[in-house]
Amino acid sequence: MFVCLVGAMGALKYAIIGVVVAVIVVIALVLLLQTPHRAPVQYVGSPSGYEAFVPIGTISSNGQTYPVGDLILPNGTTIHDVILKGPEDNIIIQDHNQVMQLDAQYAGQTDTLNGQPFLKNIVDVYAINGLAQIKQVEVNGQLYYEIYNIPQSKIAGFLTYNPYQFEAAINTQGISAAGLPGNSPVFNYPNAIGTFVYQTTLYSQYGPFAGRYVFVFPNGTIFPYGVITNIAGSSFNNYTVVQHLYTPSS
Repeated sequence: MFVCLVGAMGALKYAIIGVVVAVIVVIALVLLLQTPHRAPVQYVGSPSGYEAFVPIGTISSNGQTYPVGDLILPNGTTIHDVILKGPEDNIIIQDHNQVMQLDAQYAGQTDTLNGQPFLKNIVDVYAINGLAQIKQVEVNGQLYYEIYNIPQSKIAGFLTYNPYQFEAAINTQGISAAGLPGNSPVFNYPNAIGTFVYQTTLYSQYGPFAGRYVFVFPNGTIFPYGVITNIAGSSFNNYTVVQHLYTPSS
């Protein structure tokens, strides 16, 4: 009987230990699962890559107005309902409104160089160099992500007709940037590339915009973009102050 009792007590002891360990594991898992939601600061993107903030509208918080939109990460993942705070927020709002006004102004008109209709979907994007620091906030009862503490050297504004292709292009290894001379045959391309480079050149008459830029891929293909000259962080000099002209290969 004594041996049996000891065995029973030992089994009970290990059973209790097993339950305690299981409870600790469950608590640890719960804490780990909750940590991302409770953490005040998160970092998204890539330390050596670029994220793209695409404004959609504005939001008011504590008497201030900020741009709100989508954040596209280097892998193509999109975070919606993102507020951008920083010294550039008012400039971004003004630039975004001006781009939309110009899109409306040129809608329905024809590109006289290639005979194609002008694009309706030129958009402004704001590239962020390195990881983006964000936190989740509640505004007017809705949850948003807030980007903040972006150094001015780490953000630059661009124009594109496809923000996802722009994000993929600027994160492509081996890519380079070049300018187009005024007589470049690219202006006559009967596609979105040709229309975009001419249309953004026209936009430069009305605001802080510059056209005639292209990303040149290692295989020789190109993707056009424009520059927003009043938001041009120095870490983007390779894309905003180009040193080479692009000449299509024959």
